[in-house]
Amino acid sequence: MNARGEILDLDRVVEHVIAGQELARDVARSLLNYPDQRLQDLLRATLKVRERSFGRRVKICMLNNAQSGICPEDCGYCSQSKISRADIPVYKLKSVGALVEGARQAVDSGARRYCVVCSMRGPTDAVVEHLGEACERVRAQFPALEICLSLGLMSESQARALKHGGAGWVNHNLNTSRRFYPKICTTHTYDDRVRTVENVRKAGLSTCCGGILGMGEGDDDVLDLAYATRRLRIDSVPINFLHPIAGTPLGQMSALTPQKCLKAACVFRLLNPTSEIRAAGGRELNLGVRQSEIFNAVNSIFVNGYLTTPGLGYAQTLALIERAGFEPEPQNL
Repeated sequence: MNARGEILDLDRVVEHVIAGQELARDVARSLLNYPDQRLQDLLRATLKVRERSFGRRVKICMLNNAQSGICPEDCGYCSQSKISRADIPVYKLKSVGALVEGARQAVDSGARRYCVVCSMRGPTDAVVEHLGEACERVRAQFPALEICLSLGLMSESQARALKHGGAGWVNHNLNTSRRFYPKICTTHTYDDRVRTVENVRKAGLSTCCGGILGMGEGDDDVLDLAYATRRLRIDSVPINFLHPIAGTPLGQMSALTPQKCLKAACVFRLLNPTSEIRAAGGRELNLGVRQSEIFNAVNSIFVNGYLTTPGLGYAQTLALIERAGFEPEPQNL
């Protein structure tokens, strides 16, 4: 429905997207606020765009929380930040051997991509060397397994070193809009994050960059984030739905409905028609019984939980994918 109260012509929207045109902001806003009773129409339209690049395949990814609970940043959503009082495991960087074993577990869990995450402001050169060695060993054993690293703020030279070691992607989320960012973090800026994304691309790595919905932001913030991922030409866009964690400043936040999550995922897909879109943290909590519907927009998903919160295992996720009429992307390992 647009500003005049008219229902959008979704066929026309799909035609524009497939033709490579960027959605006008008023159209994207209307999609984000599409009537709940017509949500299935929006999901069917979005599926047409999703299928153009990805068919009905779903890439399975698995996270490894490689360093937990010792981050000096003050991100209000995060259980691992310096201001968090959440009851979580705290440990320093895992050994190279443990990271290689994590890759083996990812392969055994059906994962096509292995995502190593470290709670830190940014890596030292010693950390880059350590993770570069881990990447080399993982690639030697599982040459087709995709490796993504998430290490905070990063220079171009550090990103180049990780690419040399065998990493293919670096994740660094914008998380929200430039306008809303100071409400969730004060120890670094939105521009710091954009700079890291640019450094990753300059180094020849693929970019993984998305955000978190449900932190108290408004529609304009969601749209700003979605347009930013398009204009930064992000290769892989994870969409997290806030899972409030006791002991964090956002521990009592409850701002999402399944319908809102699904509509936001559609907007991200329609603005990023050829990028990977991943349903990430908080999917199980916020979508509940409607999880399978999100495959109309996303083509990637995590198994076996997140950094400090649980999630569906591989068998349950595979059943979810197949019941929805989709299929897991082959590992080709």
